[in-house]
Amino acid sequence: MCWAHHQQTDLQEFYPTVDLRDPELDDKLSQWQFHYNFFRQHSSLGGKTPIDFASEHSASAPFWDQVEALYDETKERIREQAYWRDLRMAKLARKNKT
Repeated sequence: MCWAHHQQTDLQEFYPTVDLRDPELDDKLSQWQFHYNFFRQHSSLGGKTPIDFASEHSASAPFWDQVEALYDETKERIREQAYWRDLRMAKLARKNKT
């Protein structure tokens, strides 16, 4: 589970509600992050909180050592920054394999 929250959400929901010069800003941000991850329902998670979603899927999520053991660098390809160009390059690569 990624505990970092989306920058757009910060800009829309947190920062407009606080004084950026407040000496307790770090504490307020921590409290807001706690609320965001443990109490705020997310439509992208089917109305669940991130902690509920993570709890439900934790049994099927591999540990880091398992991910590293299964990673095969030879199956990776260099990605293009431009999305449409990347799609075309991937299509060409698949054609060349056959």
